[in-house]
Amino acid sequence: MNRLIDIKDKSDEEWLLDLRNVADYQFGNGAGEGIFGGNVKIKRSRTGRVRQIYSGENYIATYTDGGRLALGLEGGKRLLNSLEFPAYRVVMNQESEMYIRDGKNAFSKFVIDADPEIRPKDEVMVVNENDILLAVGKAKISSDAMMDFNTGVAVKIRFGEKA
Repeated sequence: MNRLIDIKDKSDEEWLLDLRNVADYQFGNGAGEGIFGGNVKIKRSRTGRVRQIYSGENYIATYTDGGRLALGLEGGKRLLNSLEFPAYRVVMNQESEMYIRDGKNAFSKFVIDADPEIRPKDEVMVVNENDILLAVGKAKISSDAMMDFNTGVAVKIRFGEKA
């Protein structure tokens, strides 16, 4: 049977279950319901594969070709509310906050704390000392390296949360 036909025949509800499973695998139990709970709208590619996921006009995430989720700000907010601290968080000092909110990369020298489980290429939430979301992005180095290095990019910021 042709795989493309199967994908095109898959309903949004079936895709949503798959996306919740991907989120649970990628971020831990409970993340799928946290990110994809409530009113969720799926946008598909021309082949029928899920590409972007929205809540109203708010962009939640992209389902990448690699089978992972790339978070938008709405997805970061939802994930922040569904995972206990310090899961998938990089805590930045106050000095760097305005730059990160502007979408500038997060540098290691300004990292105060980081989830010890963070590995390079993990999707992370960048927060301030009060656990308020500043941005979402992709870890460039492990959490140990973020804490040890005084130079270099710790997180490549995708979206910053304007103040």
